[in-house]
Amino acid sequence: MPIARATLADLDDLVPLFAGYLDFYEVPAPPSDIRDFLGQRLERHESVVYLARSIDGVGLGFVQLYPFFASLALRPAWLLSDLYVIPAARRDGYGEALMNAARAHAEASGACGLQLETAKDNRNAQGLYERLGYQRDERFYTYWLDLGQARG
Repeated sequence: MPIARATLADLDDLVPLFAGYLDFYEVPAPPSDIRDFLGQRLERHESVVYLARSIDGVGLGFVQLYPFFASLALRPAWLLSDLYVIPAARRDGYGEALMNAARAHAEASGACGLQLETAKDNRNAQGLYERLGYQRDERFYTYWLDLGQARG
């Protein structure tokens, strides 16, 4: 199961996968916006993306990480922002392989941990995360302030 770090050359494979991810969360976006967004993240080294492919080279899923600093640990950390596997490839181990690639990247970078969030009703993902050793945070709430900066 080939998993590799994505580059700008992988945008043609990443765009439809990211569109599927956004569709899952009912967030429509034109492919051109997705291409611009991902291209900028990769070009500016603002995120790290790993891409899962079939043996035939077809893109099946991705994971995207963003660096941040864990002030309480006084160390760098990674936000595991996005994980997506196409429906036809789910339960075939691609999600776990992508999660393991993310962990290996974080460990190699000297990070103190990986942080993620998921929808409360996304039980399948929660089961995967917990099986891989992630613990649900019971001490902190997550808040969001919408600044009204719409895409476009």
